[in-house]
This record gives sequence, structure tokens and C-alpha cells, in this order.
Amino acid sequence: MAKLYFNYSTMNAGKSTMLLQASYNYRERGMQTLLLTAALDSRAGTARIASRIGIADEAQVFDEGTDLFALASGVIPGIACVFIDEAQFLTRDQVWQLARVADDLGVPVMCYGLRVDFQGELFPGSAALLALADDMREVRTICHCGKKATMVIRRDAEGRAITEGQQVQVGGNETYVSLCRRHWRQAVGQ
Repeated sequence: MAKLYFNYSTMNAGKSTMLLQASYNYRERGMQTLLLTAALDSRAGTARIASRIGIADEAQVFDEGTDLFALASGVIPGIACVFIDEAQFLTRDQVWQLARVADDLGVPVMCYGLRVDFQGELFPGSAALLALADDMREVRTICHCGKKATMVIRRDAEGRAITEGQQVQVGGNETYVSLCRRHWRQAVGQ
């Protein structure tokens, strides 16, 4: 039975590395995979999933209007697994579409993304995945103090934590820092 998986964490935990490794394992055994990433995150280039450690692969992009069930249906039976990077940018409807890929098409779907934003709020895609996923796995990373990081701050040009703004602002190490809850609270003044 195929499942819908949600692998979640904060920034810099290695989610994209894990996705690329899992896809490689399928391909090494002669199986095809479908890699998808959010159109709004082009830090690695358009239609590309890349890890901070230097591995990358081509992917198809999705935006809020992409019907992921129709997309996956168009390439089946050729694929053994669907991989989604930046899953926090999925819509609730798209998460249901991915559940249908697992349920109706019998293809496992592996989603990788952030759980919460810089204000400690769930992303819509993450909330839907937390509600619907058959299997959830936390990908762990650490705060500067050595504790497990569960939160992330967004920094301004001077390195100060920003507490207001749009939920989505694409960025990397120059913009975001993963922290434990205690240090996140200190950084945002709570």
C-alpha cells in the first residue's frame, strides 16, 4: 500500500539532501521518480532541487494552480515514487491531490518541507500534511546551543530577528537561522 509521507524540519536540516538520496536509490535500481519543487523558490535555478552540500537534480515545478494528481497521472505507470521539495508551499487541495496519488494510483509520495514559518505559524501545506500524511518524520537539526532546533527566525540586514512580514520570503543562510524554542523566544522578544 502506497503512503503519503511528510518529512519536516527547520531550515538547514538536510531535507533536500535526503530527498535527492532517496530518489537516487530508486533510480539506481532502475526505477523512475518524479521530482517536484515549488516554482517560487529558484535559489538553485529554475526547476532544480539542490542541497547545501552540493548535490542537485532537475525537477518539475509546481505553483498553486498545478493539479498534482493530473501531473502524476500523466507519467504513471512510469514512476515508482513522487518526491516533493518545499512542500510547505503546497495548497491544501494539492495535499489532497497527493493523497489521491498514493491512494488511487498506488504510488508513494514523499514530501519534504518546513513545518513552521519565522513567526512560529504553520504553513498551509504543512498544516494539511500534518493532518493527512500517513507517516510523518522529523528531520532533526540543532540550535547553536546544541539543543534540537524546532523554530526559525528571519533576520534583517543587521542580523536582527524580524517578527512581522509576509509568511513567504525565499532565502537561505543569509536570511534564516534555525533555533531551539527557547532561543527563538529570546530572539523575537517573547
